[in-house]
Amino acid sequence: MLRQSASLLMIYLKGQWGKVTVLIVLLVGSISLELIAPQWLGRFVDDATAGAALSTLQLSAVVFVLLTVVRQVFVAVAGYVGEDVSWAATNRLRIDLTRHCLELDMSFQHEYPPGVLVERIDGDVSTLSEFFSTFVFNVIGRVLLSAGIIVLTFVVDWRVGALLLCFAVMVTVVLRRLQGISIPHLRALRQTKSDLSGFLEEQLVSTEDVRANGARPYVMWRLSRHLDELVRRTRSSRVASRVFSSALEVSVAIAGAAVLGFGAVLLQRGTMTIGGIYLAFYYTALLAQSLTSLTFQIDQLQSAFAGMQRISALYYRVGAVPDTGTERVADGPFDVVFDRVRFGYNRERDVLRDVSFRLPAGESLGLLGRTGSGKTSIARLLCRFYDVSGGAARLGGIDVRELALGPLRSRIGVITQDVELFHASIRDNLTLFSDEIADEAIVDAFRRLGLHEWYTNLADGLDTVISGDGRSMSAGEAQLLAFVRVFLHDPDLLILDEASSRIDAGTERLIEKAIDRLLAGRTAIVIAHRLSTVAKVDHILILQDGAVQETGARETLLNTTDSRFAAMLAEARA
Repeated sequence: MLRQSASLLMIYLKGQWGKVTVLIVLLVGSISLELIAPQWLGRFVDDATAGAALSTLQLSAVVFVLLTVVRQVFVAVAGYVGEDVSWAATNRLRIDLTRHCLELDMSFQHEYPPGVLVERIDGDVSTLSEFFSTFVFNVIGRVLLSAGIIVLTFVVDWRVGALLLCFAVMVTVVLRRLQGISIPHLRALRQTKSDLSGFLEEQLVSTEDVRANGARPYVMWRLSRHLDELVRRTRSSRVASRVFSSALEVSVAIAGAAVLGFGAVLLQRGTMTIGGIYLAFYYTALLAQSLTSLTFQIDQLQSAFAGMQRISALYYRVGAVPDTGTERVADGPFDVVFDRVRFGYNRERDVLRDVSFRLPAGESLGLLGRTGSGKTSIARLLCRFYDVSGGAARLGGIDVRELALGPLRSRIGVITQDVELFHASIRDNLTLFSDEIADEAIVDAFRRLGLHEWYTNLADGLDTVISGDGRSMSAGEAQLLAFVRVFLHDPDLLILDEASSRIDAGTERLIEKAIDRLLAGRTAIVIAHRLSTVAKVDHILILQDGAVQETGARETLLNTTDSRFAAMLAEARA
């Protein structure tokens, strides 16, 4: 996992190496100035003790101030460059993660609710963004500064240098011993936040159902459970972090006392000046500050590593439906064949069992059966949201597993009873934000589907803004938009998945002609909730418990007295 995370980091730093090089130069320059500036303070103390001229003291002071100012300029520029590298890299990562999630199979979509994915793509990546922008200065820079301090104290006096080296080694050992404490707590905290986001997203979407069914007490109880868990995880992660800082503070106090005491002994022996003692103590304080800063960054660093591992797991997630096909179906309507198809969403139970049928190109098939009989599963297999467990599903004579996913799905139009709308204009909802479809084509689609009168009643025409939660439109109106959306897409295979089950009688009459226009010249599968929906299809397939109960031409079954389809029609009329 660590190797995968490092590989992912390198991928998104590619193309940023020029700026990274500038960042490194600024880092080295800043650290060098931070190490050199105290030398002039030590010289100032020694010169003042020796009674040097005022001009000499002023020179040391001016040089110290100039070095400090230049260093701050380096720090400011490096901060800007670091932020630039950070946002450029992580925004690319957000785009690629979003695209990758959209391309993964439906089992993945069911495993991760939208709130969890938002936390992964935005929350974890934001943590990684902070890692990019501050890691160089606050972690690597502090490590290099600490090493430079130890080297310079050896120059001042090798014994003081050895003392600080022992101090640094002691702190390093303590930090390494405690390294494994924070990461599990931070990872658990991030997961808890992700679970809370997913819960809130689910409940906000279903607010109307929660209120209507009096489920508010239950929702609040679950929310309190999530918040209690968040408090517990936050407390444990902060306690773990405090262990680091407490251990470091004790070490710093011991080191400072040791340096002053040892410096006093060397001063009495005449082997060290007051300026040297001051410089050694200054470097000790600077080293303590550097290690303290490093410790405070441990939380962010470990959180970033935990986030990188989660991002890496998502980025390298391989879908259950691999896009390895290269074949393409010939242009125009194509036939649909199921050859002894077996399929289940899990290994324990098959939803489809030995299903076989053939739908000729340009003809329509009505799928009937009780809820749970496997009707929608057939549609999902055709779109290759899942792969068959056995047998084969073919389009145009080609196994769907051999077809490239993008071209395959571009040839299929699906209308379900639950239409997804965006908080955007009618135009954007119909074109899915594409600029390639002209307004004239959209208006013509309304006209050709017999929906022009409904369109003219829209307040602002194509500029009418609707809400994404569906409250600004009825279920029937949303279905009308879905029909126009698919018509603009112009698919060769049309799947109506109980598309009229939630439409009132008036709206149903309005779209009867639209359905006729959509079915004309296309292969179509109509998953029916009501028998009236399949009144104009060419073929009928009845499923029962995942198996084919009856199939055949609609007219043939209608005129066969002992057919299941004829019996269903008789029951409906009765």
